[in-house]
Amino acid sequence: MTAVLPPPRATGGLLRLRRQDRVEDGERLHSLLWVAGPGWRMISSAVLGGGIGERAWVLNAQVSHGYRRTDPGRHLAGLALGAGVRGPGVGLMTAADVSAYACAADGGAEAVVTSGVHVRGWAACPGEGTAGPEAPGTINIVVALPVALTDAALVNAVATATEAKVQALVEAGYDCSGTPTDAVCVAARVPSPGEAGHAFAGPRSLWGARLARAVHRAVREATPVP
Repeated sequence: MTAVLPPPRATGGLLRLRRQDRVEDGERLHSLLWVAGPGWRMISSAVLGGGIGERAWVLNAQVSHGYRRTDPGRHLAGLALGAGVRGPGVGLMTAADVSAYACAADGGAEAVVTSGVHVRGWAACPGEGTAGPEAPGTINIVVALPVALTDAALVNAVATATEAKVQALVEAGYDCSGTPTDAVCVAARVPSPGEAGHAFAGPRSLWGARLARAVHRAVREATPVP
């Protein structure tokens, strides 16, 4: 069953979401689908459709806290097919209830965040990394910008979104930089013929500053007070 969510609060309408409801192993789970359509380039750390390239949709899927599948990319691809989307896209997953999303906009930059902080900590910690896609929680950030960015600026935008996330968590009272499985996706327009795209997306650039404020506000709204 598919439910259409109202347009995100205070956005210009780039990130229009549809909620997908399903039952797996007797548990009702939700997903958020953004059908961006053609004309978008995305950079993402997602398990499905990660990297940099043209993408047409973003699926943020809730999974059970006891998630143990070893093929998350295939799982997400199947969910996307079931949602009716085709072609290249981005698939994110989280154990958080994605229907409790938050959104924010600033000067044309829009952000949607789902936040689960059951398992959290600082990025730099002793020992080898052990967390995989089965870890509960996860903060997923999806950002849309109505302008074109160079590849370097897309990378810069991911860093800026991450810095804004950490700032929001610390201000909210969390002693952490995030969860071991946080993911981010930044979408920007495909440049027009002859257009170079914006070269910077750091927190003091025009679009980086707008992105940072949107992400910061959405993370604060999506994350429960400890």
